[in-house]
Amino acid sequence: MLLKMRGEVTAAHIAMELGITKEGARKHLLNLADQGLIESYARSEGIGRPSTYYCLSAVGLSKFPDSHADITVQLLQSIKQLLGENALDLLITDRESKVYRKYTNALAGIETLENKLDIMATKRTEEGYMAEWKKEAESYLFIENHCPICAAATECQGFCRSELHNFQQLIGPSYTIKRIEYIIEHGARCTYRITERK
Repeated sequence: MLLKMRGEVTAAHIAMELGITKEGARKHLLNLADQGLIESYARSEGIGRPSTYYCLSAVGLSKFPDSHADITVQLLQSIKQLLGENALDLLITDRESKVYRKYTNALAGIETLENKLDIMATKRTEEGYMAEWKKEAESYLFIENHCPICAAATECQGFCRSELHNFQQLIGPSYTIKRIEYIIEHGARCTYRITERK
């Protein structure tokens, strides 16, 4: 879970997060590597020996649920084949409006961006996105560490456009939001940068 949430970590970072020794963390990592669930690589960070980082392998990533991926993709392909692209667009637009209404209700009366991000992260996590946010200099990052509809989004990127459009509407016109990391383009997560309009 920690590797999924953080993307890449050192044994020292894992030890600190889990409250165990570095040696204990390395034993766990070796066990996961033996099962083919993680990969490691060295990264030079200035003077001294390179640091070893660990991340989930494709096998490790497959352990996280993908919301009945196969049947979803088959249904999307059938809609395109039998009814055409327009029918798929209508389907996505309908889903977008339903999701928007649900989030609008949850955010009713919420004024500040940080409070909105708290609620959005909680709701997205409930839906399987493992969401979080953080402040970074003059902007905010909204991060989805997992995509439970990744197979559907890969088949039809209208889902991703719909999500970005909803986020922009929900945070309001005072801010701009841009996707800067994208799971279906081989990113470790989907990350959105939110900046205040000048």
